[in-house]
Amino acid sequence: MQVIERILVVDDDADIRELLSDYLSNAGYKVETASSGAHMHRQIRQQAISLVVLDVMMPGEDGLQLCRDLHAQGGPPVILLTARGELLDRIIGLEMGADDYLPKPFDPRELLARIKVVLRRIHSFPPAREAEEAATVYFAGWQLDTRTHQLLSPGKVVVPLGSSDYRVLRLLAQNAHRTLSRDFLIEHVFGKERAPFDRAIDVCISRLRVSLQDDARKPTMIRTVRHAGYVMAVDVVEKR
Repeated sequence: MQVIERILVVDDDADIRELLSDYLSNAGYKVETASSGAHMHRQIRQQAISLVVLDVMMPGEDGLQLCRDLHAQGGPPVILLTARGELLDRIIGLEMGADDYLPKPFDPRELLARIKVVLRRIHSFPPAREAEEAATVYFAGWQLDTRTHQLLSPGKVVVPLGSSDYRVLRLLAQNAHRTLSRDFLIEHVFGKERAPFDRAIDVCISRLRVSLQDDARKPTMIRTVRHAGYVMAVDVVEKR
């Protein structure tokens, strides 16, 4: 039986909420709407949300902060909408944990295409054979649970990971001591449609280093191989 995805549109503009609700509903999705951050959190607590379409320019707590909160809580993937389309804004959005970024004004058809790409990449990773793989990955005192996607520090503190960060870390751990190119990571994390822009993998690596307390100036776990890519430079043990 096909599962119908539920999309949450968060925007203080009632016209945009109505437009996207009608358009995405006609495309086959269940659609919920919210006009504020508080309303968004209530919706997420009350029902399973597959993806959040989130406006950056929200009154009060803005979309970037809301995106960061969802990312820290291990919430659903987020596509940011904003009137600001500069490169720096896109970088900030991705650093906050967004999965994609679409500047206003936009064509609803492009948003629909991006929603499909994000959901497809979320569902396609980890692969179906993961049930046969290790349930826990151990490295440098850290533990990564491949069933819950939770990262546990050496001090037994749970560190939330966003969906793209988990996929990057999982790939690096599966290929410990082997350099993975940025193109390889982009294709396997963000799909063949490629990332929202070329620095998306670098942003994921930066966030992972912060999560792993790995000094960006002299990283010991995730190292940069100049002109080649990134490598998990510590031993990895997987146990079921």
